[in-house]
Amino acid sequence: MLARVWSGAIVGIDAVKVGVEVDVSGGLPGIVVLGLPDAAVQESKERVKATLKNSGFAFPMRKIVINLTPADLRKEGPCFDLPISVGVLAASEQVNTELLENYLFLGEVSLDGSLRPVAGVLPISAAANKMGITGLVVPADNAQEAALVKGLNVYAFKHLADVADFLNNPGRYQPVQLDDSMIETQPGVSSLQADLKDVKAQAHARRALEIAAAGGHNLIFVGPPGSGKTMLARRLPGILPPLSFPEALEVTRIHSVAGLLKNRGSLVRDRPFRSPHHSASGPSLVGGGTFPRPGEISLSHLGVLFLDELTEFKRDVLEFLRQPLEDGFVTISRTKQSVTFPAQFTLVASTNPCPCGYYGDTIQQCTCSPRQREQYWAKLSGPLMDRIDLQVAVNRLKPEEITQQPTGEASATVRERVQKARDRASVRFNHEANLRCNAQMQSRHLQKWCKLDEASRNLLESAIKKLGLSARASDRILKVARTIADLAGDENLQVHHLAEAIQYRTIDRMQ
Repeated sequence: MLARVWSGAIVGIDAVKVGVEVDVSGGLPGIVVLGLPDAAVQESKERVKATLKNSGFAFPMRKIVINLTPADLRKEGPCFDLPISVGVLAASEQVNTELLENYLFLGEVSLDGSLRPVAGVLPISAAANKMGITGLVVPADNAQEAALVKGLNVYAFKHLADVADFLNNPGRYQPVQLDDSMIETQPGVSSLQADLKDVKAQAHARRALEIAAAGGHNLIFVGPPGSGKTMLARRLPGILPPLSFPEALEVTRIHSVAGLLKNRGSLVRDRPFRSPHHSASGPSLVGGGTFPRPGEISLSHLGVLFLDELTEFKRDVLEFLRQPLEDGFVTISRTKQSVTFPAQFTLVASTNPCPCGYYGDTIQQCTCSPRQREQYWAKLSGPLMDRIDLQVAVNRLKPEEITQQPTGEASATVRERVQKARDRASVRFNHEANLRCNAQMQSRHLQKWCKLDEASRNLLESAIKKLGLSARASDRILKVARTIADLAGDENLQVHHLAEAIQYRTIDRMQ
């Protein structure tokens, strides 16, 4: 007898419908899995055999052919365990087949029949309606994640026997109800633990952080060891506005594909903050692999990617960032497929001014030669630095500043100003669906919203000549000036907005 069960597979952060066809016929007992299965899917035939026996079902001692369609799509992971188990039960007439056409099944099975959570449930749930699916059957630990998608009946179970009983007696069960607390997107505790009120002095750097948060601008801190660069960078998430519900769904989808929600099954409430070590490879940063998976830049989508000790990263790894910083997405191409991951992140970096760390310091003398400093900074190419809007020198604290109590504003206070600035920008972006913050503006937007008077134009032209700025760098100055105006509540750009924006592009290359 032939039975067909629907399941799903992840391609990038999207999903496709997968048919699990099970044919039980005469012949020598055995199981064959077709349709480009990976090792985990091949192993599922042994798991399913033991699971059915240990769950009280009869395993047909006949020839079983399992075909995963479409046949040219690579199938991976243990998520096909449950649909294969249901398919075998249906083909051997141990469960009713009436619901199989309109339901999609996902889940890993243990040998005792219990269901284990799997990655990628949210993207598959989001695509289920487009697939013509009305219901979803998942492990209990994936219930709330799947229920985030409206218009889909989600049924969650802890054991294969419960799934079989549901298929035979669907009237006994009710779909999962979404917990209201799941959709709250106020900042969580983790994002508020690192508070700006703990930072001593550094008013200039604090101001740069506020501008970066309000406009989504990339930022680099340059200064000697112990000046507070890392401490400042780690406080950026605490002043960012909370994720909206649609944004939280975007972030959660990416984390679901990456397997980071497997034991949580909840909506990501905090903006991501990723801080990879400087030994990270290019694929780990931008994504990749035989089956492409999101890298650090996609995991920090709508959040912060913090690269501490930037000049310790390999130059070729840093060059991978250039295109995503400009486009807001990254495309991973392989021989048989090409996938695109979103990557709208704010880059925050920190670095010392030289190998010893004390070039330009007023207290400790630098021991590096000009050649060493030149090689040190050569890791940061001109095109990469062009894409960093705010370049801020962080000086060593004075003795009296070190011993005094912090007197700066708390993160909550700064976040209110940031939220107001973003709200002004949002009103301005009313009909521009792809714009979330000022850093994403294109040339046509600058011409419309960053008009300069004669004094401002003369100042910008002078800065371009003296600093040797590129067209991209000058555009980024205008974007920063627009953010400064939004923080001040000004509708039009004024010369002092532009003057402040220019000073964030004046770091010496320190060679």
